[in-house]
Amino acid sequence: MITTHPTDISSFFIVGINYKKSDAATRGQFAINSQQYENILALAPTYYVSSLFILSTCNRTEIYGFAENADQLIDLLCTQTQGDRQLFSSMAYIKNGDTAVDHLFNVGAGLDSQILGDYEIIGQLKQAFKFAKDRGDINCFMERLFNNVLQSSKVIKNETAISGGTVSVSFAAIQYIKENVTAAEGKKILLLGTGKIGRNTCKNLVDYLGVNNLTIINRSDEKAAALAAELNLKYAPITELDHYIQTSDIILVATNATSPLILADRLQNLGNKLIIDLSIPNNVEPAAATLPNITLVNVDQLSVIKDQTLQNRESEAPKAREIIQLHLALFKEWYQMRKTAPTLNAIKSKLTEIHTRQSACPVMNAADKIQRVVNNVAGKMRKQNECGCQYIEAINEFLAT
Repeated sequence: MITTHPTDISSFFIVGINYKKSDAATRGQFAINSQQYENILALAPTYYVSSLFILSTCNRTEIYGFAENADQLIDLLCTQTQGDRQLFSSMAYIKNGDTAVDHLFNVGAGLDSQILGDYEIIGQLKQAFKFAKDRGDINCFMERLFNNVLQSSKVIKNETAISGGTVSVSFAAIQYIKENVTAAEGKKILLLGTGKIGRNTCKNLVDYLGVNNLTIINRSDEKAAALAAELNLKYAPITELDHYIQTSDIILVATNATSPLILADRLQNLGNKLIIDLSIPNNVEPAAATLPNITLVNVDQLSVIKDQTLQNRESEAPKAREIIQLHLALFKEWYQMRKTAPTLNAIKSKLTEIHTRQSACPVMNAADKIQRVVNNVAGKMRKQNECGCQYIEAINEFLAT
């Protein structure tokens, strides 16, 4: 539930860690699943945090919300994480007020993604925001801000090539296979996990590599069966996971389990295998990389891929930032108007009271006169960004006309 803590922009914070200062294993210690998210929302009032949402992806964990200081957000988040507050704080970035607002716009545009322009982030943002909103934890400031971010992201998507081409974490996995595996289309492939990244990876395997000897496994057999039917592939129940680990040449893991599903000791003496772990936290035990027959690749290794598509995206970044500035200005104008609304309403009420007591002019003419004065005051307040003497000025202006 939303509390009554201040919602002035100066109380708006974002704290987070991302790929820039932390590796995949460390980020995994601060990944937030649905139950942990639920717990954090329930605990928020205890930590004097309100109107918050959490973005947890393979590249980052960020908490956005209103608080007296950033420590309250960090303490709240770390109640549910494997990693502790000290580790988080050593890598965290903290942004406040206008800087926090600007950061969210950049995240939504894909400008802050590990792979520049990765448009999967906007779907992850929508899901994260909806989770909090459905539980009553979003105020009007956050709602308006998020809608402006979505609008900005949509314009950037439509009017620039920042997300052009086919570069994303899921596609980077396909590119890695294409560059490092001979005759990949003939290999036996296992895909574990059918979430958004798993689905995208599966479709890319079919579309770009032309594979058909691919088996899908998911903790929910129904979801695996549905995706297999959609793409004319095979699926197997989770109970047969060991068999398919043993018999597959390439294994792609895109689940959201809180601990590894594939352990190193299950991979010994099974022949050469390429395993791509797209999960955060890691769903393949990192020790598997030490086995002589195993090539283990994670999201950080995939994201260093550089090609012409990414170079083209980098040239589009300035256009994207220009669009962000336009939408930032719209949001700040709305915020300023909302901030001055109580003062303007008070001025209007006072002028109406003065007219009722002292003036004999028709009511309609008085209403028009009052509204003109209020509009004039509103313009001055937006221009000067202050409320102070406008109240007295308005009364003097009204009485003088």
